[in-house]
Amino acid sequence: MEKQDYYEVLGVARDANKEQLKRAFRKLAQQYHPDVNKAPDAEIRFKEINEAYQVLSDDEKRAIYDRYGHAGLQGSSAGGGDMGGFNDLGSIFEELFGGIGRGGAANRRQPRRGADLRADIRLTFEEAVFGAERDLDIPRMEACERCQGSGAEPPTAPVVCSACNGSGEVKRRQQSPLFGTVVTASPCPTCSGTGEVIPSPCQKCRGRKHMRVTRKINVKIPAGVDEGTRIRLAGEGEAGQLGGPAGNLYVVVSVEPHRFFVRNGSDILLELPVNVAQAALGATIRIPTLEGEAESLEIPPGTQTGSQFRRRGLGIPHLQRNGRGDMIITTRVEIPTKLTAEQKDLFRQLARTFGDTGSREESKGFFDRLFGSD
Repeated sequence: MEKQDYYEVLGVARDANKEQLKRAFRKLAQQYHPDVNKAPDAEIRFKEINEAYQVLSDDEKRAIYDRYGHAGLQGSSAGGGDMGGFNDLGSIFEELFGGIGRGGAANRRQPRRGADLRADIRLTFEEAVFGAERDLDIPRMEACERCQGSGAEPPTAPVVCSACNGSGEVKRRQQSPLFGTVVTASPCPTCSGTGEVIPSPCQKCRGRKHMRVTRKINVKIPAGVDEGTRIRLAGEGEAGQLGGPAGNLYVVVSVEPHRFFVRNGSDILLELPVNVAQAALGATIRIPTLEGEAESLEIPPGTQTGSQFRRRGLGIPHLQRNGRGDMIITTRVEIPTKLTAEQKDLFRQLARTFGDTGSREESKGFFDRLFGSD
C-alpha cells in the first residue's frame, strides 16, 4: 500500500515549524491512542501519526523526505525503529493516565525553597543620605514551633504511608495493544503524595506543619540609598518546604523630597537666590548643608542667573564605597517687584550711570516698567 504524505497525516502545512508539528502530533496522538480509541484502525492510525512525527521533527530526516519523499528514507529508522516521538508521548500519557512513573511524586517530595517577601519603607532625605535602622513587622509562614514542622503532636511522629509504602504514588498496570504493559502512576490519595501520614496531628498547627506569624525584623539601611533601592535580607522570607531553605526578604526604599536639595546621583543640587546687589557687587553667602551646618560661599561680582559653583564632598555618600558626591549650587538673581520710593530713585540714578548702553529716556522707561513710577 502506498504511504500517505507525512504532512497530510499530521494535517499541517509543508512549512510548519516544530511547535506546530508538536501541537498537531499531541492532538492526534491523544485522539487515536489505542488505550483511548477503540476503533479497529486506531492502532494503525496511531503508528502512522508517530512515524510522521518522527520524520518531520528531525531536521535531517525532514530534509531528506522533502527532497526525495518516502523513497529517500528507505533503510533508515524512520519507519518506527527509534520511537523518536516518545518523548512527547510521555507527556501525553501523563495527561491521559495521570503520569507514567516519571518521578512526579518524587519531585513533590523534594525540598523546596520558601517564597520571597517584600516590604516597603519610606525614609526621610537625611536617612537615605546617612543611613538608618528600622524595625519592621513581617508576617510570614514559619515551621510550627510546637511540632518543629513535623505536623505531629509531640512526642509522636509521622509514619510511613501504608498505601504507597512511602513512595508518595500509586501505580497501576494497563495492557496496551501497541506497547504491551503500561505502568501509570498518580499521587497517593491517602497521603496526598507526601509518603507519610500523621496519626496524631499537632494541636497548634493541626498537622499543617507551618503557621503564619509576625516577626520584628531589624533592617540596617546603608548610607547613600536612593528611591527604588532594594535591600536583600537573606533567609527572612517564607519558610522552605520539606527541609528546603527559607526565601529572602526584599526591603524596597522610597525617599521623601528635601525642601532645599534635589538629588542627582551622588550629587545634590541647590538653587541659590541672590539679590541684584549681591549679584552685581559680589558677596559672601551662607548656604545650607546636609549635616545642618551652614557653609560660606563666595559669590563674585557680576554673577548671573544660572552661574554654577561646586563644593566638593558635600553631596551623597557613595553606596557601598568610600567618598561622597558634590554639592552643585546654581544662582538665581531675583529682581525685586516691590520697592520703596527711595529704592526706586536709587535704581534710576543707577540707570543714568550706564551712559551709552541705552538712551536716558529708554533706561528711565525700562526701570519705570520694572519697578513702577511715582
